[in-house]
Amino acid sequence: MSKAVWQGKFLEAHVAPWGDGGQWEFVKRTRGIQAAVIVALTDLHELVLVEQYRPPLGRPCIELPAGLVGDETEGEDIFDSARRELLEETGYEADEWEAFGEFASSPGMVGEIYHLYRATGLRRTGAGGGVGNEGIVTHVVPVSRIPAFIESARARGCVIDTRLLIGLSLV
Repeated sequence: MSKAVWQGKFLEAHVAPWGDGGQWEFVKRTRGIQAAVIVALTDLHELVLVEQYRPPLGRPCIELPAGLVGDETEGEDIFDSARRELLEETGYEADEWEAFGEFASSPGMVGEIYHLYRATGLRRTGAGGGVGNEGIVTHVVPVSRIPAFIESARARGCVIDTRLLIGLSLV
């Protein structure tokens, strides 16, 4: 059983007994908040990616579109959240959705669970860019050009989210 030793609006720091008298330190989302991650693929076989500055990294990160489930509306449906986040971050809506289940992003350090979806039949209906001051930049990249895009992004100082690798296996 873990014990919360600090709590903010979205995160809690926990300690739990571990091993022979030791303790394990990790973070969890407050209120059981989870995440939705979307592999968005256009009809032209392009992957829709987002770039966003990430304070924990101190630089921008190239990621699949994603967002928190229930961060603003408690009890939000996971699929509804995925659709909302795709539109907010990228300006795209999708006709077809496929769910791939629950995944853990870094289970030794973070208690966050995310739900992975593939979205196809995309159509651009909004501006994207996120909400508030998220400052999200949308990139629509031909799947065949992903390695060159990643190399270019790294040269600009971006970090690459590992979930992008999972996404590539689903295109």
